[in-house]
Parts: sequence; C-alpha cells; structure tokens
Amino acid sequence: MIRSARDFCTLVRARRKACGWTQTELARRAGTGERFIVELEAGKPNCQLEKALIVARAVGLELGDLKDRSRPGGRNGTRLPADFR
Repeated sequence: MIRSARDFCTLVRARRKACGWTQTELARRAGTGERFIVELEAGKPNCQLEKALIVARAVGLELGDLKDRSRPGGRNGTRLPADFR
C-alpha cells in the first residue's frame, strides 16, 4: 500500500526498472519530459499529481482507493466525507 510520496516514487522507479526502461523511455511513453521523471523518482515534493498519475499508469500501476478501509475513520480517526467512503 502506498502511504507516502516516497512510497509512490520508489514503486514507480521499481516498476520502470522491471520494465527495462530508462527514464528517457518512460518519459516518452508517458508523454512527459525526462526531467519530470527524474524529479518524480527523486521524490521532489512539487511534482504535478496528474502527470504523476499518468506515469503510474504508463508503468502499469493501478492506484486504488487511498483510504485505509480497515479503519472506519481513515488514518487519523476522523470521519471522511461520503465521497471517500
């Protein structure tokens, strides 16, 4: 389960390498610049979410519901809006 940006970046990098792609190849397949891939894999905090999700799809990552379903109120015990249940 992805719990942080660092987890996400590590997973993207691992999947890219498992595909045998360079960062340049992933950038081409995802329609982004190589610099974006480098920054994403490095965990740069200001990466754009939409581009990050496109890259995730390019390496075959399925991003499910980020809510921890084993805890009724989410991570911090607060009640989540109905849209997230």
